[in-house]
Amino acid sequence: MNRIDRLHAILTHLQSKKRVTAQEVADRFNISLRTVYRDVKALEESGVPVIGEAGSGYTIMEGYRLPPVMFTQEEASALLMGAKLTEHLADESIKKHFNAALYKIKAVLRSSDKEHMDQLNDNIAVLSRLPADDSAGRYLMDLQKALGDKREIRIRYQSGKDALTERNIEPIGLCHYGQAWHLIGWCKLRNNYRDFRVSRIQQLQILDNTFEPDTHPSLREYLETMINSSELQEVVIRFDKTVARYLGNQKYYYGFVREEVTEDFVRMFFVTAHLEYFGRWLLMYTHYVSIETPEALVTIMKDLTEEIRQHYLPVNA
Repeated sequence: MNRIDRLHAILTHLQSKKRVTAQEVADRFNISLRTVYRDVKALEESGVPVIGEAGSGYTIMEGYRLPPVMFTQEEASALLMGAKLTEHLADESIKKHFNAALYKIKAVLRSSDKEHMDQLNDNIAVLSRLPADDSAGRYLMDLQKALGDKREIRIRYQSGKDALTERNIEPIGLCHYGQAWHLIGWCKLRNNYRDFRVSRIQQLQILDNTFEPDTHPSLREYLETMINSSELQEVVIRFDKTVARYLGNQKYYYGFVREEVTEDFVRMFFVTAHLEYFGRWLLMYTHYVSIETPEALVTIMKDLTEEIRQHYLPVNA
């Protein structure tokens, strides 16, 4: 990246957040802190109202805006792919706003890039085999607003078939796992952190009172705690490449998180609350899988295979 492109990218980055540290800029663009200081000074000399200094972070004066951003063809194509995925993971309100933003992006593209986007749009499809969690769609946008504004919410929640309760919650995050959206928050009814399946929220109201997010763990910290507790366990599996390509969407039913592809195998990371259920799924892949962690799953697999062996022993006459 030449310096002109980098200066423009740094300016865009500064406008994307309330405050940006010099170290953050250095890490993103793989440059030294000294280069960051020089680039910020160059922006100031060109008339950009940068507020702040080295050590405290930088921000752009309120009201300053860049001219319309020009996207590269690759960036626009990536956003189109995101829109296709959004159709299957988001609710109607989010899809509506995402598509509105995409139209604005298309408006600033060159004619040749617009044709490229239209061609891609007609020739990309996401055939999701995961069951849609449509009932979550009523409140995702409201939950995002409450999270961003640090506002308390009141919900009517169906925790069981007939158990309907009203709770005040300080929300700390949204995450998608187990084929559904989940709200993580401090529940004042239970006086503890709770995981609420969004599709079970029957009614939601954003309240006027705010809360300090620093009094709660971050979403990442909470999820790490869940994984380290007995509720959820991380499972690391090595799949032979000959079978890994056939897993398709079914891996998402078992808590798939991410994967690492090596020369000889594919290492996959899962999160599950039911090791035996997970182990019964692994049985179909026989010797083409190896368990790295946890050791408890290895024991379960030995027990399951012994059950099968005993089941097929000859019956004595």
